[in-house]
Amino acid sequence: MRIVIAGGHGQIALRLERLLAARGDEVAGIIRTPEQADDLRKAGAEPVVLDLESATVDAVAQALRGADAVVFAAGAGPGSDAARKETVDRAAAVLFADAAEQAGVRRYLIVSSMGADPTHPGNEVFDAYLRAKGAADEAVRARASLDWTVLRPGALTNDAGKGLVSLAASTGHGAIPRDDVAAVLAELLDTPATAGLTLELISGSAPVAVAVKGVAGN
Repeated sequence: MRIVIAGGHGQIALRLERLLAARGDEVAGIIRTPEQADDLRKAGAEPVVLDLESATVDAVAQALRGADAVVFAAGAGPGSDAARKETVDRAAAVLFADAAEQAGVRRYLIVSSMGADPTHPGNEVFDAYLRAKGAADEAVRARASLDWTVLRPGALTNDAGKGLVSLAASTGHGAIPRDDVAAVLAELLDTPATAGLTLELISGSAPVAVAVKGVAGN
């Protein structure tokens, strides 16, 4: 497959790029600055320099043409303010969905967050983040032209992945290594029957392939 990943220099994205390249997929990562390109090449991915906060739908669609699937893994990141949660975590995800539609790419995975909700209350930056992610999820799920899957990991850690997870519509709160999030994304890309699902993800007892097969078609 050819897979294009938004937020290609992010911690989950780099892990996913390595996994996909190692199994023989053709991978491209959208990055904001040319300085990030070497890290993508080392991961086995083709760097595509585009700022999703300012790029046009046409420009992003051009980058997506010929892809079999896309993954939105971009985020404003820690330390960013509420305004950037809106422009990156929400608006860029919607732009990416617009571009996927225009490019004729149906398969769309979005990395969301446990607790994402467009009506989430509160005035803290994290509250704004959960609202932005929830609004992005709703915008993607409203598109009949996309075979979308929304993945909502719990608290992310840099612990070594164990390949054992809990994946369900509702898992309860918990943590998950970024390694295992990337592994689940790779498996979801191979499992078209997970389209139309919103899934929470935390560490658990099921091997990744078994966990994904268990939710497919539900």
